[in-house]
Amino acid sequence: MTVVDLDTSDSTPDPVAAVHLTVSGRVQGVGFRPFIYRLAHTHHLTGWVRNCTGQVEIHIQGENQALHAFTRRLFQHAPPLSRPVLENCEPAMLDDLDTFTIRDSAATGTTNIHVPPDLFTCDECLAELHNPHNRRYRYPFINCTQCGPRYTLIRGMPYDRPATTMAAFALCDDCRREYTDPLNRRFHAEPVACPVCGPALEFTAPGCQRISGNESALTACVAALQAGSIVAVKGIGGYHLMCDAGNDIAIARLRRNKPRAHKPLAVMFPAAPGLPLKCVNRRVWLSRDQADLLLSPGRPIVLARKRPGFDLSSLIAPGLDEIGVMLPYSPLHHLILPDFGEPLIATSANISGEPVLTDNAEVEQRLGHVAAAFLHHDRPIERPADDPVYRVIHDRPRPLRLGRGAAPLEQYLPFSLERPVLAVGGHMKNTIALAWGNRIVVSPHIGDMGNVRSLEVFEKTIDDLQSLYKVAAEVVICDAHPGYASSRWARHRGLPLHKVFHHHAHAAVASNLQQLAKRRLVFTWDGVGYGEDGTLWGGEALLGHPGSWQRFATFRSFHLPGGERAGREPWRSAAAVCWETGKEYLHIPVMPLLAQQAWHLRLNTPQTTSAGRLFDAAAALTGLCSEASFEGQGPMLLEARCHGNHAAVELPLSKDDSGLLIADWEPLLDMLMDTSRPVTERATSFHASMAATMLQQARQARTSQGVNDIGLSGGVFQNRVLTEQAVTLLENDGFNVMLPKDIPVNDAGISFGQIIEYGMLNLTGKA
Repeated sequence: MTVVDLDTSDSTPDPVAAVHLTVSGRVQGVGFRPFIYRLAHTHHLTGWVRNCTGQVEIHIQGENQALHAFTRRLFQHAPPLSRPVLENCEPAMLDDLDTFTIRDSAATGTTNIHVPPDLFTCDECLAELHNPHNRRYRYPFINCTQCGPRYTLIRGMPYDRPATTMAAFALCDDCRREYTDPLNRRFHAEPVACPVCGPALEFTAPGCQRISGNESALTACVAALQAGSIVAVKGIGGYHLMCDAGNDIAIARLRRNKPRAHKPLAVMFPAAPGLPLKCVNRRVWLSRDQADLLLSPGRPIVLARKRPGFDLSSLIAPGLDEIGVMLPYSPLHHLILPDFGEPLIATSANISGEPVLTDNAEVEQRLGHVAAAFLHHDRPIERPADDPVYRVIHDRPRPLRLGRGAAPLEQYLPFSLERPVLAVGGHMKNTIALAWGNRIVVSPHIGDMGNVRSLEVFEKTIDDLQSLYKVAAEVVICDAHPGYASSRWARHRGLPLHKVFHHHAHAAVASNLQQLAKRRLVFTWDGVGYGEDGTLWGGEALLGHPGSWQRFATFRSFHLPGGERAGREPWRSAAAVCWETGKEYLHIPVMPLLAQQAWHLRLNTPQTTSAGRLFDAAAALTGLCSEASFEGQGPMLLEARCHGNHAAVELPLSKDDSGLLIADWEPLLDMLMDTSRPVTERATSFHASMAATMLQQARQARTSQGVNDIGLSGGVFQNRVLTEQAVTLLENDGFNVMLPKDIPVNDAGISFGQIIEYGMLNLTGKA
């Protein structure tokens, strides 16, 4: 809280004064100006307020005591979704004013923009949505200053209606009265509309006449869902593919045609007024943290464990004990879900790996083979924003994917950059980050960069962030891997280019931003990333701090037959570790003799130390997954089979000629291939062994380097069982453990880590 200390010691009559305040932070799109208007009138003050470029200016005048009360309550009682920060407060000349007004926005002043995120539907709007006597009864686009789309419809800043995709919808007289009334909660709610003047729904299906009109289109959509059809439904940040979560036939059709053979599907549950979690609680176990997360303003997808007797389709998450659950967050969802009456699959409408689709014509053209019908609306989506995904790990919500409502993610840096910098992230789960001064903004999830649409959205996101925040990057940072699409793009920008090694960026994410120069040991375990020696790293422990990392520990290396194909074919990792140790591996689906000969000749068999590939190998050796339909399927199935406590297998540690500490995974193989032991026991023992190895390597670092701070970063630490075991072992042994809570540990955090690496190098003059 920030309070302006105005002198109130003078005796009556209380002197009159004027103050000019500049407030930044999240103060646009959240009802901040009408709040100030009401506050000024409450204290009988005169003056004005206006939006500027990314901040709010306030001229306020009146008696000193009233001014003091105003400035105190300005921060104590600000709208719940705002995040005001006082930039400046200084005495001002008294103006000849007899009231307090809201002035038109001005595109002037210091560029200190904060782009508001997309917001869930507030309780007041929901009450109106379900009130038959309200003029917005069952209107699918109801909103106010405390709810509704923001980031996905803004075309420019300051955030005003003409600079949004609502510009084409002229306000009717009733909406204009609300929009211009400072005492109304829809005052300057930029997406405000009603059935008379706002966006509308349209239902289409091949061979059928288009159905226009909100109620008729909704009725047709629900009827199609009840009949077992898959419907593409346009939301806030893109389309969902929706179908009955209890209908095996519909879900099997969705999986076959998308195609998405096994990857888990998110489920949206009805939220009854007053009991929003009742339907969810019937199907999954929810901790307090998970319940709070589901009800938080971002309304993310939350991973939760199924209850016994789970009565929805087993095809939602085959072989897994968790599903992704979410609550309705748009008015349209709040109409469809109660009308349907049961949970619905709500998965991203895209070609797997691509960003979610947003355009009416494009979704019909590209997903006509998947969806039997489409529920469109005519409010354009300026940019895609997929649903965010969270998992509670070690008693804290951790993001797996940033998206609608959670991004752009804005944070302050503990240093100041001399020039604006763009970080373009990695290849998988791509995000980009823009940083200038002491600020950083991380984009929503873009996707995997191996397709044309992802590259298009990647480029648009880069342009959009620079345009919205009015910042032009002067330096580009990319991954050191020369083959990444993001790195290739960066090399052709004509700007100074800085390369950051993949695992250095991961390590930076697990560094305490308030103590960046403090040495720590960070375990960077993931699939594969380009290492300093030109091999594929992935099981590293890096010692140091951002801008200065030393490889301290790793795993015994092995050669991957087929290279990148190993990520989707776990049998290749299993074969690699067996052949490396002279063991037979008999479960090779393609020409085993030729595969082994190619491996011996080192044909397309890159060397790796990847912990992620060891998890793949374990999944294949236990018989759980030899060929995966999505990255990480094998490790997810392996984690789901962990139950109880089973002894760890000790992995020998040795040092090579350079002093690098190496853990040898060979003792795990006999245990993993021992079919006399239940799969559950083998899976649990494998996880325990990997966690115990972390502890042994950390102890070596403490003994030889005096390091007591540990970080965990990389996609492997999305694994709750491994991470919680490791954190418990380390903390019980006296280590301080840092596990990122705002930035994903997977490759979605790479862009953030790249900025931290560059910033620290810049401070030391090495950038």
